[in-house]
Amino acid sequence: MTPLFPREAFDIGPDVAHLCCGGEPPWLRSHSMAMARYAEHRNGGFTGRDLMDAEVLAVRGLLAEEWGVALAEIGFVSSVADGCAMLGESLELPPGCNVVAADIEYSSVLGGFALRPGVEMRIGQGLAGIAGLVDARTRAILVSDISQLTGEAADLPALRALADAVGAALIVDFTQAAGWKRVDAAMADFAFSSCYKWLLGSTGITVAYWNMARQPHWAPRSGGWFSLVAPIDWQAPALVPDAMRFCRGNPAFVPLYMLGHAVTVARGWAGAAAVEAHVLALTAAMRQGVLAAGLPCWTPSRHGANVCIPHPDSAAAVAGLRARGVMAWGGRGRLRFSFHGYNGMDDVAAALAALPAVMG
Repeated sequence: MTPLFPREAFDIGPDVAHLCCGGEPPWLRSHSMAMARYAEHRNGGFTGRDLMDAEVLAVRGLLAEEWGVALAEIGFVSSVADGCAMLGESLELPPGCNVVAADIEYSSVLGGFALRPGVEMRIGQGLAGIAGLVDARTRAILVSDISQLTGEAADLPALRALADAVGAALIVDFTQAAGWKRVDAAMADFAFSSCYKWLLGSTGITVAYWNMARQPHWAPRSGGWFSLVAPIDWQAPALVPDAMRFCRGNPAFVPLYMLGHAVTVARGWAGAAAVEAHVLALTAAMRQGVLAAGLPCWTPSRHGANVCIPHPDSAAAVAGLRARGVMAWGGRGRLRFSFHGYNGMDDVAAALAALPAVMG
């Protein structure tokens, strides 16, 4: 299997297998074009601001197409942590209720609810442990579509049914999925995705999805000039009627321009179905190679684009792999190998060849 994306379009060194997308992907060289476009619009003064606003609308439209939802349901927030914090403070969470997640969940998703007074945080053992903790008092189920810790893929239809059975909201982080996997955002009440991983953008902006059919009355507890209807009546301020109510101030324009550029460029290289099939095939080959070598593996057969291997000193192992031309991610007691469209089977082979030397 050869790469779907041209490697020369990225800042990937020669003879390097770049398998870090779950943390930080290689830089898209043409992002300079997106930055220059933003500068041109910004330099246009008052009329340039109209072009910037049009860009916000255009990028929302791109993401709505990618996620299969209405444009009005797509907004932006600075990070997954900020988006979940807005939900944690604004959803109806009566005293004595509970919120359920797995112990492999990322802190950005949990943090917005953990400090809410009167809310019990129920943490299950793995994704399989969620169902046994859900009851009539559960008001939200929090989950990543793909675990950043183990690489396991969640069963979102099953979690949707579980949430519906008790009247709970399903809140999904698509950060480890968006950009390589076809996202079914409508499965969730709310969903987010960082843009600096498989979406090939930058930090500073995150896609925020509001399922307006499931949560028609949702409103954040705070607002700003960008999320309030102008002219603002300060005696009765009104929120904008769409998901841009997530965005209280100016969106991060430079990351937004970069996001729109990256999505457009990636579309031109390969269709969504082809990218998904390519990434899953590479990931499966890596996982099978790890198991065939008799190495431990945290990633189950139901997986995304990550293969995660436990390691007691992942920092040293990452350095050892880098010296052998393989870039992997470490931390949290494991090595993580992540695949995207710029990877090919030669990267899998390089990683499998380098692994024995760092496994001890």
